[in-house]
Amino acid sequence: MNSTNLRSVDLESLELATKNKLENLKFLQKMKSTKQLDAVFQKAHDAEFKKTDCLNCGNCCKTTSPIFRDTDIKRIAKHLRVKEAAFIAQYLRIDEDRDYVLQSSPCAFLESDNTCNIYEYRPLACREYPHTNRKNMYQILELTATNTMICPAVARIVEQLKIK
Repeated sequence: MNSTNLRSVDLESLELATKNKLENLKFLQKMKSTKQLDAVFQKAHDAEFKKTDCLNCGNCCKTTSPIFRDTDIKRIAKHLRVKEAAFIAQYLRIDEDRDYVLQSSPCAFLESDNTCNIYEYRPLACREYPHTNRKNMYQILELTATNTMICPAVARIVEQLKIK
């Protein structure tokens, strides 16, 4: 975990999530059969993000890589006025799942104030992160468990759901 510039409350949330990794995974797997699972997550997501500003953290951009789809690559390369092949060569690699991801972390487009210098053109995975307000949550509960150790807001959402 990269604790650079994380607020203490965010660091505490991530440390708790790491400590409770197995417990969180089991809890989320049990939630799979919850009626209205999407609505439960949406409500918790909305409550958390009323008080969370991602620009105070940016841990996702500092420690992980989104998947870059072909359409993301085309859009970003066009914005940067480079050929797609040049964009891929400079910034991306193919991971073990055969997806394009960043060559390294932190993200090359992350500014020192945690803003993104390609924000309007960023990959879909970045647009949708942390994926706690989407439909069919039952499909990504394992990813959600992983995201508790990356995103303090996800960690707090899962802790709140465990209380209810």
